[in-house]
Amino acid sequence: MAKSICLSCGQHIEHPSELSGEQISCPNCGAKTQLNAPPPPSGIRIPKMKDPSVREAGASPVGPVSNRILENIEKVIVGKRPEIALALVAYFAEGHVLLEDVPGVAKTMLARALSRSVGCSFKRIQCTPDLLPSDITGSSIFNPKTTDFEFRPGPLFAQIVLADEINRATPRAQSALLEAMAERKITADGVNYDLVPPFLLIATQNPIDHDGTFPLPEAQLDRFLVRLNLGYPQMEAEISMLHRLQTRHPIDTLETVVTAQEVIDCQRAVREVHVHENVSRYIVEIMQATRQHPDLSLGGSPRASMALLRCAQSFAAMNSFDFVLPDDVKQVARHVLAHRLILRPESRLRKKNVPGTLEEILNTVPVPQVPVTPPAR
Repeated sequence: MAKSICLSCGQHIEHPSELSGEQISCPNCGAKTQLNAPPPPSGIRIPKMKDPSVREAGASPVGPVSNRILENIEKVIVGKRPEIALALVAYFAEGHVLLEDVPGVAKTMLARALSRSVGCSFKRIQCTPDLLPSDITGSSIFNPKTTDFEFRPGPLFAQIVLADEINRATPRAQSALLEAMAERKITADGVNYDLVPPFLLIATQNPIDHDGTFPLPEAQLDRFLVRLNLGYPQMEAEISMLHRLQTRHPIDTLETVVTAQEVIDCQRAVREVHVHENVSRYIVEIMQATRQHPDLSLGGSPRASMALLRCAQSFAAMNSFDFVLPDDVKQVARHVLAHRLILRPESRLRKKNVPGTLEEILNTVPVPQVPVTPPAR
């Protein structure tokens, strides 16, 4: 199923994907409206075939580790390998993930399966309008035995944190996450606490139900490295899922396949992936194109440039290569940039959308030539 917005009444319309781009009568107001065109394909290819004629493979340790995690999570989540791989791209790039999809498509299960696979501590924050910042970061409690206040850490001190339905929390509560996301530390009662690495925040939100929600502002969306949608499973995958759930849930028997230290080593290895000057220039040219495009009122920021660079390094490392090519940048660009760009209202009336505009930019910016082997270090 796909989702569109009626141009007359502004209500959401849920419709079969094959009707995308067609003109129908709105079920809410009866007016004729144009459904959104289908979005471009995911574009993430994991694993990527190694072609010696294109470039020679390096000895990055990230590939074997990522494959173990992928195979383990697929015991729980069926038929979503590209989406799981994209979450790992963000994890190894030391970023955070925003899962935006309808209820019941395994958003929470992805976070739980990832935490079990890497053997990290896991905490869940159920966001509600009455949630306070101290409920997230922790607070000082008076101990009558010692006649002193003792700090009780909140759920944000875990290594993998799930902020479920983040847009149901107030902006005051949402802001309690920002310092941890950006600086890997928490300030409470005037004291700084460093978070235990590797730290990952996975936030979920429902894009359909907006009653009682507080939409994330652009500055907060920019803190998430990638935004992804899991979507409904294919028929055969859903049948396989039902068979697996007949006796017990697979998450109950999921074992740890990677240690936290191995993840930290992979994150360090990602930073060592070589980026040629032409690739860096290519990334900046894409950013400049988003800032100058007539259909966009907000383009990519310098933080978006850094996010795209880091994700391209992570994507190359997950495929066991130790340098980045422009194709790696194009593979992750739409997932890194789509939630950072804002379409002009007049462009929306002309049936434009952010994914289509971004695809147009990627097809327009010239792809540079890059040496197929990195320089010796």
